[in-house]
Amino acid sequence: MLYPTPIAKLIESYTKLPGIGIKTATRLAFYTIGMEEDVVNEFAKNLLAAKRDLAYCQICGNLAEEETCAICQDQTRDLSTILVVEDSRDVSAMENIQEYHGLYHVLHGLISPMNGVGPDDINLKSLLTRLMDNEVTEVIIATNATADGEATSMYISRVLKPAGIKVTRLARGLAVGSDIEYTDEVTLLRAIENRTEL
Repeated sequence: MLYPTPIAKLIESYTKLPGIGIKTATRLAFYTIGMEEDVVNEFAKNLLAAKRDLAYCQICGNLAEEETCAICQDQTRDLSTILVVEDSRDVSAMENIQEYHGLYHVLHGLISPMNGVGPDDINLKSLLTRLMDNEVTEVIIATNATADGEATSMYISRVLKPAGIKVTRLARGLAVGSDIEYTDEVTLLRAIENRTEL
């Protein structure tokens, strides 16, 4: 169906979000235009503020409001352990279980030979720099249980083994193909507790 230009543009904008198809985008667009103007203005203001005010931590790559995220600033964290994740949503999932007290490193992607993504295309060099500068004794790899997650895990393990750093992987309570951000807290806790050395 042909919609007026403002609606068509709004629908097109919504379809750019992951997991949003044309039907959902159309529903969201019509819902949005039916909202009170002050609610729409607040939504737009919050969207712009999030984009403007958030950056990536210069140490770990997590989302931050300052140069360094709250986790990297926390003096009570265990500096000997770094948990490597694909993105900031995985950090949130791990923090929700309130059992891991080490540091994080966010890769912002995974090695994916099929998609032409190599080690230089993700946030890996800064991890290696961090390991040289700190007293890290263990790196826990917490990438998703997918082919790309496994490729990334094996690459990191191969690179770190010669440095004498213990490299472990979350236990396989996580289903193959599952995303960490959607995994329940008990399963995540067991995966950390039963991690295996690579």
